[in-house]
Amino acid sequence: MDNRAEVREFLVSRRAKVTPQSAGLPVAGNRRVAGLRRSEVASLAGVSVEYYARLERGAIGGASASVLDAVARALQLNDTEQAHLLDLARAADGIPTSGRQRRRATRQSAARPSLQWALDAVTDGVAFIRDPHHDMLAMNALARAFYSPMIGTGGRTPNLARFQFLDPASREFYPDWDLFAEMCVAVMRAEAGRDPHDKGLQDLVGELSTRSEVFRRLWAVHDVRAHGTGTKRFRHPVVGELVLSYEGFTVTAEPGAVMMIYSAEPGSASAERLRLLASWGATQQAENAVLQDTVDGSATRG
Repeated sequence: MDNRAEVREFLVSRRAKVTPQSAGLPVAGNRRVAGLRRSEVASLAGVSVEYYARLERGAIGGASASVLDAVARALQLNDTEQAHLLDLARAADGIPTSGRQRRRATRQSAARPSLQWALDAVTDGVAFIRDPHHDMLAMNALARAFYSPMIGTGGRTPNLARFQFLDPASREFYPDWDLFAEMCVAVMRAEAGRDPHDKGLQDLVGELSTRSEVFRRLWAVHDVRAHGTGTKRFRHPVVGELVLSYEGFTVTAEPGAVMMIYSAEPGSASAERLRLLASWGATQQAENAVLQDTVDGSATRG
């Protein structure tokens, strides 16, 4: 896998973020580079300048785990960034992530009854499954009500990244829009490092890069992150502001798929608003069912 440009840009961007002071190095005279020099990273990592320069040119294939660990420490990479560096090295060596090819989750597999039952068992929280492309593969009833601004009237599979960057409604739905945008791109960057052969993700990145200047700028930053746990703020058009905690769970039977659950603190205003949203969603579903029955009946009589 020729991912030299990706490796080069990632290492250069991380080196630019480390100051000599944070690395415990003396500062003398004018510095022409942001962050550390290559020679300083090499010294901190215990490798020759020539060898580190070769790594930074993208020739990471064959680098040992000990060398990669030393470079990660020198660049002060966090756990997610270090994992991303290892993923890039595996890809350069032609080794699939986790030693095997990942099987893509599909709408058919993600919608199998037992998985939908698991989502439906979550009655007080927003529960859904997304794939590495940020496609929403399956949702519980509350998730359908919660993401109604994104789902709209149907059509193509709802996609969190397209909604974030291409739909003006996302700026109202996400009060902290800039933060959400950074998170979305960083999660996609990590996914791309894990599976550089994923054409669907490549196509999505190309589409968003062409249509969104913000996405294009954030993609060039090369930040990566895991979307595991935290708190987010939303503004829903039906019930107003919601502050929800989220947890991400790997779907073992569908490599690459993630189950996300958003929940509110018990007794909070957000918990009460989620209950109101669930009631609204149930009403909408019932009305849609009646409308569909009317349409089907008219078609039969016709």
